[in-house]
Amino acid sequence: MNSTTILFYVFSAVLLGAAFGVITARSTVHAALYLVLAFFSAACVWMLLKAEFLAIALVLVYVGAVMVLFLFVVMMLDINTDSLRHNFWRHFPLAGLVGAVIALEMTLVLRGGFDLGVARPPTAAELALGNTKLLGIEIYTQYLYPLQLAAVLLLVAIIAAIALTLRERKDARHLDPAQQMRAKKADRVRLVKMAPTRAPAPPPPPPTATPDAASTEKR
Repeated sequence: MNSTTILFYVFSAVLLGAAFGVITARSTVHAALYLVLAFFSAACVWMLLKAEFLAIALVLVYVGAVMVLFLFVVMMLDINTDSLRHNFWRHFPLAGLVGAVIALEMTLVLRGGFDLGVARPPTAAELALGNTKLLGIEIYTQYLYPLQLAAVLLLVAIIAAIALTLRERKDARHLDPAQQMRAKKADRVRLVKMAPTRAPAPPPPPPTATPDAASTEKR
């Protein structure tokens, strides 16, 4: 057993532990941090498999953008996890059974792709292109239709998320874009001409006593 195999088992164990921590953590912030650790471990596994582009894309896109956004949203919303975790362990056996069935189906479907004995060794020209360019050629030639199907599914998911957030609510405020486009300058700003005001006259100065009057008062 060489060092690469040892690192593979170490990163795989960390990945499984982090994935289990995502679904069992009591705090949503801790669950998001466990998910970040899981992404990093998966990126390390891909680096061992010499898939550098996928590893860097996973770190930059998911860890650097998506998970940071999720973490900020979770921290700002302050979600009450006690109500969400109600009867969690009661439904855990059924959820574990469903997860095992999904893992078994994925194993049966993807088992042929992990058979390295039937894989065609790369030619010298393919090795000169590099992993990133070869990946792009495979995606946009052989797997073009699955890529377009995945893009359509993501578009439908985005539209569904927007439709759910824009449902009619009493405490929600909506803006009509058509009404905003029809607005004119007179509807937004109204200039009012005010009459000029005069400054109040200054009060008269107090009377000053003359020297003769002061001497008379002293007498």
